[in-house]
Order: sequence, then C-alpha cells, then structure tokens
Amino acid sequence: MTIEEVPLTTTTTKGLHPGLTRRQISMMGLGGAIGAGLFVGSGQAIGIAGPAVIVSYLVAGTIVVLVMAMLAEMVAANPSSGAFSSYAQKAMGRSVGSAVGWLYWIQLVVVIAAEAAGAAGIVAHRFPGLPEWAWVLLFVLALTIVNLLGVRNYGRFEFWFAAIKVAAIIAFLVVGVLAIVGLIPDVPATGVGNLVDQGGFAPTGIAGIAGALLIVVFAFGGTEVVAIAAAESDDPSRNISRIVRQVMVRILVFYVGSIFVIVTVLPWNSKEVLAGPFSAVLDTLKIPGVGLVMDLIVIVALLSAMNANIYGASRMAFSLGERGLAPLALTRTSTAGVPRVAVLASVAFSFVTVILNWIWPEQVLPTLLNVVGSTLLVMWTATAITQLILRRRADAEGTPLPMRMWGFPWLSVLTLVLLGAIILLTMLNEGARTQLLLTIGLTVVLVVLARATRGLSRPGVLKDGADDVFRG
Repeated sequence: MTIEEVPLTTTTTKGLHPGLTRRQISMMGLGGAIGAGLFVGSGQAIGIAGPAVIVSYLVAGTIVVLVMAMLAEMVAANPSSGAFSSYAQKAMGRSVGSAVGWLYWIQLVVVIAAEAAGAAGIVAHRFPGLPEWAWVLLFVLALTIVNLLGVRNYGRFEFWFAAIKVAAIIAFLVVGVLAIVGLIPDVPATGVGNLVDQGGFAPTGIAGIAGALLIVVFAFGGTEVVAIAAAESDDPSRNISRIVRQVMVRILVFYVGSIFVIVTVLPWNSKEVLAGPFSAVLDTLKIPGVGLVMDLIVIVALLSAMNANIYGASRMAFSLGERGLAPLALTRTSTAGVPRVAVLASVAFSFVTVILNWIWPEQVLPTLLNVVGSTLLVMWTATAITQLILRRRADAEGTPLPMRMWGFPWLSVLTLVLLGAIILLTMLNEGARTQLLLTIGLTVVLVVLARATRGLSRPGVLKDGADDVFRG
C-alpha cells in the first residue's frame, strides 16, 4: 500500500511530554500484537482449518493492514492520545467518541488483569514457593512503576520486552526453514508434504477457513497502540507513516511465516499441534529445554502486552478526561508528563481481581473477558466508518492531509465489507454470537450513558470535539 506524504505542522497532546522514538513505537506495535494468542492459541485455529489456516491469517492480516493505514491517515493529521476515540468524536459526535473510548479502556482494564493472572499462573507452576496471587501482585506493581517513571523509560522497557518476542519468532522461523529443507543434523527434511498429505490443503473446506478466521482475527489486536503512542513522539506526522509500514509488514511476516512453518513441519491434525504448536515443532526438531523456553517466552509475551495495555489504557483515560468525557482528575500529569491518576485508575481493577479470584476462582475473569471479547470488531468498524467520514469531509473542503490512504474510498469500503462478513460469521457461531451480543450491548449502554451525561460537560469543552483539523 502506498501513502502520499505532504509536509504539515504537527501537534502533540497537551500535558504529555514527547519521549518515544520511532523505533520504540514500532516495537510497541509488534509487542502489543505478538502475544500468547500466537504462541499458544494458534493451535486451535490450525485444528479447525488445517494448512488453509494460512488463508485465515492472510485475510485477517489484510484487514489489519487496511485499518492501520486508515489510522495512520488520521493520526498524521491530528495526533491524539485518544486516537480512534477522538476521531470518532470528530466524525460522529460526542456520544460515539465517548463510547468507543470507554469501550477500549474497559477492555484493556480487563485484559491487563487477565494477562497478569496468566503470567502468574505459569510462574507459580514453575516456582511453587509463592502463591499465584502474590505473583499477580508483583507483576502489577512492577509494571505500574514502569508506567509511572515517564514515557521515555517506559519506551525503553517495552522495546526490550518486544525485542525478546521478535527474536524468538525470528529464531523459530530460521530453525523451521532449516528443518523443511533438511539442514538440521539428525532430523530428516520435512519438505512441504504436510501441506497436502492430511486431507488436502483445506481439509475442512471454506467452513474451516471461516471458523479459524473468527479465532485468528482477534490475535491481531494490540497494533492500535501505535496510534495512541504516536502523540508522544517528537514528530508524529512524519513518524506514523514509517511506523505503520514497518508494523504491517513485520506482523504479516511473523504471523504468516510462523503458521507456515508449523503446518509444514508437522501434520495439522496432530494432538501436539493443538496443545501447543510452537512447542510441538521444537520438540520434533529435538531442541533441548523446550518446555522451559516456551514458558519463558509466553510469560514475556504476556507481560509485554500487559505493559503496552497499561500504557494504552492510561492514555485513553487521559484523553477522555481532557475531552470532558471522564473525571478531570484523569488529566493530572507529573513533572515528567505522566498521567499518574490515569495509570493508577487503569491498574486498580487488577488489584481487585486478586481478591475476586480468591473468592470466586476461575469465574470472574472468564465472565468479564466474554463481555469485552468482541471489542476489536466494534473498534475496527468504528475506525473504518470514521475514516470514510473524515476523509470525505477533508476532500470536500480542500483540506490538505499529510498522509492519504491509497485507494480511497474503495479500500475503505472493502474493509467494512470484510468486517461485516466477520460479524456475520460471528452471529452464525453459537459461542461467538453470545460474546458479540454482549459487547454490542455494552457499547449501547455506553452510548446511552454518554447521551444522558451530555449536559454535564465542563465549561470550555465542546460536546462534539474541538480543533477539528479535518474541518479546516
């Protein structure tokens, strides 16, 4: 995808200090997207579609590429820590912008707690000396401190977190290719026969590809953090185009490449692949210490995603407060430009879950995750609609944009069609349908609450957005 670039004066979010480099933001996008869902959850998708799961990943990856290009166009024109929420407010009004922002924040708050619990469960299994709740407390405290130290320090920390995951995937790809061509000692070449030997490339047909797509599409969540983080870089308008291109290409290579290696090295229907695809491949290639290595990688993946989510949630809370859609206290920043109250508010639920899980073990988080499970579909759809509205508005008024997504409006419409198809598939799936309906229900409640509190906006805060660069 090509994007035209035109010089334009950039802005930064008031109260937050620019401190993130382009390289750090790029790694944040990778870190947010490469989580435990790839290392562990991909086995379920493979078990549904077989080798054709590659098609599922390509379709999902295409949607991500298009959504990221849309965000890049809007971020370059108006960098904001509220990102897609701010732009939705400009395009569709206060209520929609508020609902999108609060939905994103609620989702991240729940996911942060889930990631802390997931990492704690693995560590407690390996080191049973401390109870699981103690590890949850330790992880939440540690990453809260990281996010309170200042965006520059946070950026460095998250860069190395993400770098470990990226290095692990690159090593996996290299080892996998060597195994396929037969360059690993004492391990026969696997060739590409497994792509067709077990019932063909698509053993479960179109239905399998569609079923896997419902799992795969959610694995790409987390890339949107780059749209939020761009507001705290030194030159958002220029940085965002390079960042988005890097993130899009690398995610597609890492995701599709990893899945290709898995379904090529091993039969797609083996029990080992379903249980843990990465571990299964490394076991087959006689790599020592596979169990410990994979546990460490998954722990890092969870903590890295958790760290990025605390950042994203706090900045969204800050933006909501700044726009009069949340308590003013959330806009208070330290001398280092850190929204301290927003950070603490975003991690508070994680501390509560320690108690809730002690009272109702294995019930609280699964229930909450079910409610916010389809948030990504709502956010992506809102982003696509927003970009269509703001781009048409800018073109009609002759407003110059620093970046223009190529293929407008056809690619924007294609994105909505693809998202509509996924929503339809979700509604046809009994388990996924319940999750989607709960998320839609939560979204409706948030819109109603925003409308009900419309008259409570603070003086000086426009109800439908301010300083709309798209309007000139």
